Amino acid sequence: MIIKGETLLGHLIKRIKVSRYVTDIIISTTTNKIDDSIVEFARERNVRAYRGSEEDVLDRFYKTAMEYRLRTIVRVTPDCPMLDPGVMDRVISKYLSGDYDYVSNTIKPTYPDGFDTEVFSFHALERAWREAKRYSEREHVTPYIVKNPKLFRLNNVEKNGEDLSWMRFTVDTPEDYEFVSKIFEKLYDTKGIFYMDDILEILRENPELCSINKGISRNEGYRISLQKDEEHEINR
Repeated sequence: MIIKGETLLGHLIKRIKVSRYVTDIIISTTTNKIDDSIVEFARERNVRAYRGSEEDVLDRFYKTAMEYRLRTIVRVTPDCPMLDPGVMDRVISKYLSGDYDYVSNTIKPTYPDGFDTEVFSFHALERAWREAKRYSEREHVTPYIVKNPKLFRLNNVEKNGEDLSWMRFTVDTPEDYEFVSKIFEKLYDTKGIFYMDDILEILRENPELCSINKGISRNEGYRISLQKDEEHEINR
């Protein structure tokens, strides 16, 4: 889908490139025919790509990391076209500051949904890949790590001041797309890469925008996969 002449994935990649820390971008997509266009997009943008399982995303991430010999993985998802590179870098900085296996801003979310960033070591990813059995642990990559603080050294980055986890800046529904489109219309032409404070200022000036995608629950996809845990077991 397009906003301001660019795909949502394209906007995300532009934002990641602003990071002070990220040294490479790899799109980890599926082997489905429909995702041929994503691989072509990556080729056109000179971005690397890897193709793997649609449902066992943990397996796909592990094999992506193996293919490119990664030691540290920064995971952001392509439904977040307004990802704030400053927030992402804050999470990365925390990971680099200590002896951690995993750092995110999602263990206890305080940032708006759409700024989610996870940073973890290859060794943590490999252990999760070996040991995670439940459907929800494999479809969503990192739950096994987060649910096992005795096995992994975890840390969480929280927003200073107000808890904004109720705000929704991600794109999973037509309402989300409408909301994000209106934010881009107000900010993109003048700022290009805009940040959380820019979005919050627009919302203070136009509070009615918050009602566009109000009422959609956070992490709904993960809750659905939890319901599937008793029905599925992904075999490797």
